[in-house]
Amino acid sequence: MGVSGPSNYHHPVPWETEFEALSLPALLQRGAERHGDAVLVDFVGRRFTYAEIWADARRFAVGLIAQGLQKGDRVGLFLPNLPIYPVAYYGAMLAGAVVVNFSPLYTAEELSQQVADSGVQRMVTVDVTTLLNTAIEVLDVSALEQLIVGRLGQMLPAPKRLALKLLGRGKVSQLPRRSDVVDWQHMLAKPDLLVDLPAIDPLTDLALLQYTGGTTGVPKGAMLTHANLSINAQQVDSIDPFDRSDPDIIVGALPLFHVFANTAVLNRTVTRGGRIVMLARFTAKDALKLVRHTWPNSFPGVPTMFQAMLDEEGIEAVDFGSLRVCISGGAPLPAPLREKFERVTGARLVEGYGLTESSGVVSANPYQGRRKPGTIGQPLPQTRVRLLDKECPARDAPSGEPGELAVAGPQVMQGYWNRPDADTQVFVEIDGTRWLRTGDIAVIDDEGFITIVDRSKDMIAVGGFKVFPSQVEAVLLKNDAVKEALVLGLPDGYLGELPHGYVTLNEGAAISGEALMEWVNQHLGKHERLASLTVRDELPKTMIGKLDRKALKAQVLGE
Repeated sequence: MGVSGPSNYHHPVPWETEFEALSLPALLQRGAERHGDAVLVDFVGRRFTYAEIWADARRFAVGLIAQGLQKGDRVGLFLPNLPIYPVAYYGAMLAGAVVVNFSPLYTAEELSQQVADSGVQRMVTVDVTTLLNTAIEVLDVSALEQLIVGRLGQMLPAPKRLALKLLGRGKVSQLPRRSDVVDWQHMLAKPDLLVDLPAIDPLTDLALLQYTGGTTGVPKGAMLTHANLSINAQQVDSIDPFDRSDPDIIVGALPLFHVFANTAVLNRTVTRGGRIVMLARFTAKDALKLVRHTWPNSFPGVPTMFQAMLDEEGIEAVDFGSLRVCISGGAPLPAPLREKFERVTGARLVEGYGLTESSGVVSANPYQGRRKPGTIGQPLPQTRVRLLDKECPARDAPSGEPGELAVAGPQVMQGYWNRPDADTQVFVEIDGTRWLRTGDIAVIDDEGFITIVDRSKDMIAVGGFKVFPSQVEAVLLKNDAVKEALVLGLPDGYLGELPHGYVTLNEGAAISGEALMEWVNQHLGKHERLASLTVRDELPKTMIGKLDRKALKAQVLGE
């Protein structure tokens, strides 16, 4: 699959594709009409069909409107991966609301800040004690008007409901008796209640405010339209080469509050008419049990998930024969991890790439046939990429040289909510097209395969030389003792900055930081050599499980 043009600008790989600008509720409605009796969600053995999810989404939409919700109001989802998530997600949008995803790991302070910034008035959560207590704390100190609380026990198969009761207190909580806390079931209107559902323009109406650190580190709400998200789901589905008549079963281990899972797990599966085998919270043990019992075809995840499964005792006894492809995103996929995972499981593990600002996915390696390990694959259909000059982003990088990756396509966000200042930093207009600057430094080969060299903001300036942390980390990971690696640029009075390494070790490995630093520095250029190397028991990770360079730097510098 060739592409034409100079090496710093590439049109999409020429897949023959045609996408519809649909609202997300229309995506679910079409799925219910085509596959009504098929299972959409399998949650610990309890199955919910397309028809059931669609019917409940409609009832939730009607219930919201009956309570006074207006088109454009914000509805927050403070939920782990549970069956009510897709109902609340599509139902709120069907009512004309804009959904705002919140991580279940947020503190009350973090949640309050984003509630205030987004203008959320209603929030859906669950009666898990930690979540409910946090949500009530926010309800008491913010402009939030109402909590809608689902009951975990009502989502489980009957035997597990009994087990939940036997666990006793501390797992779920009773709902407080107050008018601003409403039981989920009370929000599902009777089927015969008549209200007018608002018209939705997929191209202009917002579906989602998805918060991200973006390229400047401060959480901002990426404004994503229905068309942004529905087309990105179709783009991801279109590169799947497998027989459409075969069952499509995907592991829902990625948290749905994250845009990667929103597109690659939820909306893509609804587009395809497939089934999501849902995990409320990822653990390697539960993931392997799920693979063993549900025979999924695909498993999207982040590298730490695949590493955790490799580390889990008994993985050799798991039959991975049903898995056609595992897709890694969210963070660079280390070559040793990919090679070991494929060797142990026999499943193909390919790397893709995306951003919150691009509705989740920009590029991916082919699921079958020739791929290029170490790259993030080729752009999705109807997606254009180019490399911008690192010093002057209004022009292209010199031909054949690395540059800042920029993206244009139907999945690119409208901008940041209430942050026009941030928009001017992240968008650049070239030849009449608005390009999204990713902040990633990349090279593109003649076939359109993209290799990320590093984050522009993570580059380390060593006495005038530029050091890319990811390249030093890749060398560290070649040592059999190293499990995870992060390299930071820390201040130096003479050279400005110097690279410092931080690693965790594989089980049973015994090597000192000094010995490992001596080994790695033999394989690095003079300006890349580490000034120190620290062996840690663990490295900080983000809420979706990828290594968190910013948090590590804050720890090291005591910020």
